[in-house]
Amino acid sequence: MKRRSLFVLLLSGALSAGFAAIAAAHPGHDHSEQGPAGMRTWKDASGTFELQASFVAVADNSVQLRKSDGALLSVALERLSDADRRWVVQRQAEIRRLNVETPQARGIPMQVAADDEADSEELAGNDAPATRKPDEPAMHAHFQPFAETLKLRWDDEYYYVGSNGMPEHPMMIGIRAWQQQVPLPQKYFDDNAWRIPLHPKPAAEPASAKGRFLRGAIALAVNGVPIFNPLNNRGDDAYLFGELDEWGGHCGRADDYHYHVAPVHLEKTVGRGGPIAYALDGYPIYGYDEADGSKVAGLDWLNGHKDAAGNYHYHATKTYPYLNGGFYGEVVERDGQVDPQPRAQPVREFLPPLQGAKITDFKSTQPGSYELTYDVDGKLGYVRYTIAASGAVDFTFVDTAGKTTTETYTSGRRPGGGGERSPRPGQPDAPAGRRPPPRPGNAAPLRDENMAPPTRSTAMSTTAGRLNVSSAAIGRDGKLPKEFTCDGSGISPPIAWSGAPVETKSFAVSLWHTAPDREKSYWVVYDIPPGVASLAKNSRDVGRLGQNDKGRADYDPMCSKGPGAKEYHITVYALSAPPDLANVEPTRANLLAAIRDTTLASGTLTYRYEREE
Repeated sequence: MKRRSLFVLLLSGALSAGFAAIAAAHPGHDHSEQGPAGMRTWKDASGTFELQASFVAVADNSVQLRKSDGALLSVALERLSDADRRWVVQRQAEIRRLNVETPQARGIPMQVAADDEADSEELAGNDAPATRKPDEPAMHAHFQPFAETLKLRWDDEYYYVGSNGMPEHPMMIGIRAWQQQVPLPQKYFDDNAWRIPLHPKPAAEPASAKGRFLRGAIALAVNGVPIFNPLNNRGDDAYLFGELDEWGGHCGRADDYHYHVAPVHLEKTVGRGGPIAYALDGYPIYGYDEADGSKVAGLDWLNGHKDAAGNYHYHATKTYPYLNGGFYGEVVERDGQVDPQPRAQPVREFLPPLQGAKITDFKSTQPGSYELTYDVDGKLGYVRYTIAASGAVDFTFVDTAGKTTTETYTSGRRPGGGGERSPRPGQPDAPAGRRPPPRPGNAAPLRDENMAPPTRSTAMSTTAGRLNVSSAAIGRDGKLPKEFTCDGSGISPPIAWSGAPVETKSFAVSLWHTAPDREKSYWVVYDIPPGVASLAKNSRDVGRLGQNDKGRADYDPMCSKGPGAKEYHITVYALSAPPDLANVEPTRANLLAAIRDTTLASGTLTYRYEREE
């Protein structure tokens, strides 16, 4: 079927005379100046011409202009100067805002940006070609540069974005703390699509993203890629910890690619001056500058402010919080994330991080096939994979020693095929067809923000340029002795750490566990002097005790419910200054928020505990 675009904006008003073409730009000339009777001066990006014409419409990423003789001229948006592109974006937003404010007169339950005649006919509900074009919400224009890869629709309340989560730009290059995930397409479509409120409402109490919303996305880029909290669920800045690629993204445990900072690089496609993303409360996120090119000033604690017309929006910044620092608008928080939102769908088991690895290259070798290259101490390893039409993924892993392993993963059946591998220490042989996933190298139990702590049977500490954390109480089996649990004396275990930067002025300790419904806190100690490198068993006189989840300033011994061993984590933070908790309760969440900008290094010790019957 012949496709036709609905992305056409008509500007009502008089269109009249005046045309002048000049071979070179006049120094100091303001080409955004409006001429008589709707005429304005347009200039191309290279500065080789100026043109007097009036704006008519935007279609297919080109702007239509009417010259003084009445003739129409089509100019690609990318050829226009930055100032002209910003002008067009602003004019589009103004017109679309009027459309949104106009009550809808049609009784259409769902308006779909379907460009082909078949979809339009289905929307009309008869065999005749659809002639009605429903009013498009303002934000529809901002997703249009990526419309070929997105499925866009809307109703009276929400704008829905269907996406596979895979951007057109390269990914993963530059990551220094890699969880061994790779980008795989996701099924963010239909009932699992992203949804953004069309009529955002200011919240009675705006919500901060510090220590909250650490799971899932907080915003959606206009290319359909989700944006997660800049802080992972350890409370660490993912960018500063080297977990992000050159575009501010990486993959979670479901091999789902997402950003953690504002994707300002998208301005190269959408043009400067327009939104590059939308927070999940419905308010837009702009780049480093205002829509008119002026410098941003007067941002509030959420990284946002209102424009001259009273419209609230967020801005990107080069330092934390990088984008929306929370939600000015109303959202529902459930299980640590904005709800509802799409779910990623993994096809394989997640892996622990690969210590010392840096990703040096990622490319598509052919449609549906990719190759990731990583470096460990000057030796290269590779992950090559091909995605079949059925959704199955064939992997070839080549580690830094040259050993090759293959795996095939399908939905509902994770590993299959490939070479034999030994089970993890302390575990029984894996059943047929369920062998442990391949590990290209030595691993350390770091966590991604949407990645559960890696399953390990022995206590290990994170290094990766951070602290080494250990405990003399935890043996080779990785289990916490009964003495330190509710089955025994219930006293705190001994811990030690090393590798702190010389700039360290204070240490803090947190003992935590990820439960199905939330993260639990059992022990918080802060204001530990910089010369201290350990806490003795049943320590009470070093540093200050914070509050556990029971509201007590004390160690809360584990008392695990349900069958099987549970994993717990002790994280030690090296800080450039003691945390300021004078005006808040010294909980784990408040501690993480207080040390966000002062954490020099950290390390995590992971161990297991199983309740006695």
